[in-house]
Amino acid sequence: MSFDTIKYDVDGHTATITLNRSDALNALSPHMIAELRAAYDEAENDERVWLLIVTGTGRAFCTGADVKAIPADGKVIYERPFLSTYEQWEAPQEGTPPFRRMAKPVLAAINGLCCGAGLDWVTTGDIVIASEKATFFDPHVSIGLVAGREVVRLARVLPRSIALRMALMGKHERMSVQRAYELGLISEIVQHDRLLERAHEIADIVNSNAPLAVRGTRLAILKGLDLPLHEAEMLAEAFRERNLHTEDSLEGPKAFMEKRAPNWQCR
Repeated sequence: MSFDTIKYDVDGHTATITLNRSDALNALSPHMIAELRAAYDEAENDERVWLLIVTGTGRAFCTGADVKAIPADGKVIYERPFLSTYEQWEAPQEGTPPFRRMAKPVLAAINGLCCGAGLDWVTTGDIVIASEKATFFDPHVSIGLVAGREVVRLARVLPRSIALRMALMGKHERMSVQRAYELGLISEIVQHDRLLERAHEIADIVNSNAPLAVRGTRLAILKGLDLPLHEAEMLAEAFRERNLHTEDSLEGPKAFMEKRAPNWQCR
């Protein structure tokens, strides 16, 4: 596929989506959002792809919505007529991967400044690593806007008081990458020049595991977060049972007994 505002590459079982509006600090325009939607669908529907990496070019990962594209009447930006599609009646997702309905894991590699809607990759990504140059903040209240889903998601990831502080301080305070690591917002700090290399190292490790088992495990965790513990356990066991009907579930124990690397078929 050909894109204008992002790059899309597949290497082995990994698809890499790179936000590529560095001159605009990778701010999300309607066209960029449409291209991201197409790239996510392409990766999810490509049998070769087992994992997605999302990163950015330049000194920013993503600085949220492009303020130059926000209509004067305050309506959320879309390429199609306002409220003409179901997604426009939902909470706006902007650049967020469709994590609720996709099966494949997403690894977010935060290369620099990350704020506003850029935080959505941090709070919904399955694995999140960051360059030593990364910083995080939410500017909404500083530009006269209510901080919406971005900080609601942050409050599910960070301690309540930390999420509120970030939301209410707006652009006037940034969270360092070290602080983000200490609070569990990211799982690893990486030397800046090695960020993408490290992302692919992690992707290769994840992809060395049974891909359907990875997806079932991911779904069990994410779907279970909104359920009481017992119901979450039962859902996870249902996913385990489904996976037992796959060829890979037989290949894993067989390879272990034969002392060889498994040959995953993703079926």
